[in-house]
Amino acid sequence: MGKFKTILKYIFKMDYKNMFKIVYKVSKKSKKNIIYIFFDVLASGIIYGAGYYDYQEFEFYLLTKKSRKTYLTRAKNNQIIKRYNNQDSFYKFDDKGIFNEIFNDYLKREYILINENNFNAFKQFTINNKELIVKPIDGVGGVGVEKIIIGKSTDLIKLFNKLIKNKQYLVEECIKQHPKISKLYKDSVNTLRLFTFYDGKESHVLNSVFKIGNGGVTDNFSSGSMYTFTDDKGKIIVPAIDQEDNIYSIHPITKEKLVGFTVPLYFDACDLAKKASKVVPDVKYIGWDIAITSDGPVIIEGNSYPGVFQIKPSLSNKKEGLIPKYAKIMKID
Repeated sequence: MGKFKTILKYIFKMDYKNMFKIVYKVSKKSKKNIIYIFFDVLASGIIYGAGYYDYQEFEFYLLTKKSRKTYLTRAKNNQIIKRYNNQDSFYKFDDKGIFNEIFNDYLKREYILINENNFNAFKQFTINNKELIVKPIDGVGGVGVEKIIIGKSTDLIKLFNKLIKNKQYLVEECIKQHPKISKLYKDSVNTLRLFTFYDGKESHVLNSVFKIGNGGVTDNFSSGSMYTFTDDKGKIIVPAIDQEDNIYSIHPITKEKLVGFTVPLYFDACDLAKKASKVVPDVKYIGWDIAITSDGPVIIEGNSYPGVFQIKPSLSNKKEGLIPKYAKIMKID
């Protein structure tokens, strides 16, 4: 009965205009009848908990019924979060100021939270930090994240007032990423998204995604970047994709080859994520954004409501999603 109610809720809240846009796009790409795709999208939602974005992103139109069962859809991911993550502790991750305070030992960089009354502290901060990353404390998807360079002509009072007006209260020392990663794309900090699960005794890395900027100053997927996947040794194993479903074997700007690139200090990054995953033990399933510097990995943020990243079936000979891997570590309905 609970599942039926959830389905009804999604039906009433669904953005049908966007759904039909996706259905048309998938029909054109797959060369399958649009009516067939429409009903298959609906059936996939009822049977597998796959929304129309899941259907497109995880290419359900290429999968057998058996393969579809292995894919972690957003509905199933939500069930995992509900089971293992205490919502009362979400604020420790959602508020970036609180997050930085709790995980300060894992940041390995200076930061300051500004308000209308601490201009002098901000001014002092800029003496030693000429390249800044500013962001809202409650922003998502890279919205409001901006890189600022402090020069001799910078009007600090004007800048400070602008940040206050834009609610960009978190000001951080700019991370200098590892030169090998910078070679792929230097204008954003390219990060690992490591998914961890803490079972109360041991922490496990479930999935490893590598996010790369593409024309902007962030590597957020919703802001135009791309992502790909690494194996358990940090080696990129498939081409990257972006939000428009474009596929990249080489970076379109730098022309650097992506597949085969090995993320430096990968095992150190995994160790850092596993240690951090035990700090807030009632949030067991976390997606960590980790940057790699020459001195080692640093945590950028943690996500108590981690998204779903899986290799597209068309990019892999093994058309299998994350559920079999996750099921070895945690309970999945």
